[in-house]
Amino acid sequence: MAVRETGQGGGDAAGYARGYAGAYTSGNAGARDGASAGGYRGGYPGGYTAGHTGGHAGAHEGASGGAHGGGCACGDCPHGAREGHRRAVAAFLRRRDEFAAGHGLPAAVAHSASASRQWVSEELAQSAELVAERGRAEGQAWLAGLWRRTAGAVWAGVVLLLLGQALTAVGAGWTAARTAGLAAALVVAGALTAASWFHRAKGGALAPLIGEDNRLSTSRTVAAVWVLFVAYSVLVLAGRLAAASRHEERDALISGLELARGAGVVTVLAVVCGIAVLVRRVVGLRVLGQRLQKVRADRPRAADLLTDDAGRGTFADIQYVVIGGVALVFAAVRLARRPDQLPDLPWGLAVVVLVSAATYLAGKYAEGGRPVILSVVRAREAGDLDAPIRTGDDIEIRGAGFVPPGAQGADRLARMVVRVGAVHVHVPLVPVPGGFRNPTDTLLTVPVPADVEPGRVEVQVVTAAGVETNRYAVDVTD
Repeated sequence: MAVRETGQGGGDAAGYARGYAGAYTSGNAGARDGASAGGYRGGYPGGYTAGHTGGHAGAHEGASGGAHGGGCACGDCPHGAREGHRRAVAAFLRRRDEFAAGHGLPAAVAHSASASRQWVSEELAQSAELVAERGRAEGQAWLAGLWRRTAGAVWAGVVLLLLGQALTAVGAGWTAARTAGLAAALVVAGALTAASWFHRAKGGALAPLIGEDNRLSTSRTVAAVWVLFVAYSVLVLAGRLAAASRHEERDALISGLELARGAGVVTVLAVVCGIAVLVRRVVGLRVLGQRLQKVRADRPRAADLLTDDAGRGTFADIQYVVIGGVALVFAAVRLARRPDQLPDLPWGLAVVVLVSAATYLAGKYAEGGRPVILSVVRAREAGDLDAPIRTGDDIEIRGAGFVPPGAQGADRLARMVVRVGAVHVHVPLVPVPGGFRNPTDTLLTVPVPADVEPGRVEVQVVTAAGVETNRYAVDVTD
């Protein structure tokens, strides 16, 4: 089984189903067995590379007729990539469950348990590779269209600000501070829209917030929000200063920028920006030092701000986002009440944000860990006699950290390798209803190949993230 470069799937017996079954419960196995040969295969060859000239036309010819009404499976538009991914996932889930139930095995391999397991693993790995390719295509199409959505959200915020100012101006009248706030919002929105257009192929305005693993970075997002808020606050003061006609008013506005007025906000800004830079450095060094396993996601998601790579909520990230958001809301209210100076964030609240940032940084230092082999034993079926490890036997490798967070999909599991002496053995995929029995995060089962020479050999696991475990010596007899 060849090592395959693929994307990200769901989970183990429950995780894989959680990742896909909820969103893709419909569909069939048309890509694999020809049930939907027209719609699935027609759009796939040209859907990734060419534009709307080749693959798109083929997809529409093979699909169930019409434009993107539900049958398009090309990969050059968001709907087509999403539909192609849905069909590939549905085909994989059906095929996996068929194998788990003992169906679909050819007669040539049905007589041998090892041959059947190897054949099933190869078939599932190839199907999972197709799912990963479709997932990457969907992620690229989604990312390419993200800049329009981010620009729309920014201008929607400007409209909401205008409506809020208009409602609050009833009775009190329109003031120069309201004009300066609206003008500052227009400047910020225009800058974000321009940035979105220039980075439209990489996520628009969110491009700087996407990490190297193709996930939204919590530290960068928190820092970016504070940077935008402080920039908006300064622009409000600049607008008021430009509209001020009296010398005393101009002096008061300039004094509003003094450090004594905004020391709390400036301190928080410096800390969150420093945390964003430091976390990137920490994660990079831990990955290179094989103390942290990272796998690339298909596309960034908003949930990345609150979860780890496996999609589980993490305390460090959640508290950092929540406390930072609360402090930002307080600062925004202070700016609305006193638009003639930088928001004077109280030191008590500023210290709370600093404690939250320190907790987040400590969590980044504590997460992860290198995978480790604790023991290797001979796998024993019911009724087998106790015996030493021989070539052809299955061995159980027990340990921890074999499946990195975010690598629970079949495409990633198929990349796992076990070195038995000088021989590289790919870990077979053993399906069960809803997931896989092998491999798991704490247990791998692989056969000892016939090429292994009898004697003392070393066993080592290479995970889907490319991280190697410790070497564990075992004795192989004739």
